[in-house]
Amino acid sequence: MADVVVEKQITNENKQEEQQQTKEIKHSEVGHKSLLQSDALYQYILETSVYPREPEPMKELREITAKHPWNLMTTSADEGQFLNMLLKLINAKNTMEIGVYTGYSLLATALALPDDGKILAMDINRENFELGLPVMQKAGVAHKIDFREGPALPLLDQLLEDPKNHGSYDFIFVDADKDNYWNYHKRLIDLVKVGGLIGYDNTLWNGSVVAPPDAPMRKYVRYYREFVLEFNKSIAADPRVEICQLPVGDGVTLCRRVN
Repeated sequence: MADVVVEKQITNENKQEEQQQTKEIKHSEVGHKSLLQSDALYQYILETSVYPREPEPMKELREITAKHPWNLMTTSADEGQFLNMLLKLINAKNTMEIGVYTGYSLLATALALPDDGKILAMDINRENFELGLPVMQKAGVAHKIDFREGPALPLLDQLLEDPKNHGSYDFIFVDADKDNYWNYHKRLIDLVKVGGLIGYDNTLWNGSVVAPPDAPMRKYVRYYREFVLEFNKSIAADPRVEICQLPVGDGVTLCRRVN
């Protein structure tokens, strides 16, 4: 009888512990852009494998960006580390970035490319890019960057007019207006080479992709949620690419062009 009482007590304690853990991990919104269930675990990753290896220019730009009122737009440090290694693994040389902000992911790319590597970078706001430009210049990688201010779609259409641009990009990173992701993809699929990669950022969109429609969300999260859901559905069905969706940062979907 005593054993039964002890067993029930242990069971109740386990249930209470599970309930407490569940309460702790149910973030309504994760400010640091990680989808991990534990803030402490994310901090462990940063302090153990990201920050100790973060190049000094990237640390400097990250700290500059943290003071900007729109800092939520920046690429997370772990994602920057991931992009930097990915580009080295595929020996990327000719790349493109749509959506630059202050340039943290752009700097991660520039540091990974060889000295004669190139990045065509597009953003509607030059002022934000120029916050990070002095850091890129000091790091000796600004010569790799061709920045164009303005909407990306007209420039992509212009690139497509020249057959020499077709299949000429090794890697393309998209972190811009989510309502145009599919419009970007329809053009980028012809610009990236067969075997090349396109990376789409924020494809798990603050975890809202699995949230009930009536769940509390910030206005911008709710507004773009349907576009992200529709893009994820469309990209998963696109036979021209192989995909891998990774829970890095706010979710990154890698697409490898296969034909």
